[in-house]
Amino acid sequence: QVQLVESGGGLVQAGGSLRLSCAASGRTFSSYAMGWFRQAPGKEREFVATIRWIGDTSYADSVKGRFTISRDNAKNTVYLQMNSLKPEDTAVYYCAADASGWAATLRERDYDYWGQGTQVTVSS
Repeated sequence: QVQLVESGGGLVQAGGSLRLSCAASGRTFSSYAMGWFRQAPGKEREFVATIRWIGDTSYADSVKGRFTISRDNAKNTVYLQMNSLKPEDTAVYYCAADASGWAATLRERDYDYWGQGTQVTVSS
């Protein structure tokens, strides 16, 4: 069983930056693919970014060039650096872990474990 705890959310003005963190329990963190999803009010949860066990990354088109996902296997932590934030980035951000390590489809069904989420609010 893997437990994921997100932190770093908050209120920021448009154009600002935030860094989200997700701390994972367990000894096999380095073998997992780790992802970030978000859910805005009234909308379905959507993919944001993922980093596979080998280190390669994928991003949603809406965040490419603005967000960066990274991981520190020594700290069992994955990060999401968010720059040039826009009001439409406002959402609850969720961290997720895929035990296969590959996050093959970038969909929720790839992921086995989920955090509780952290709120990000971007004001205009």
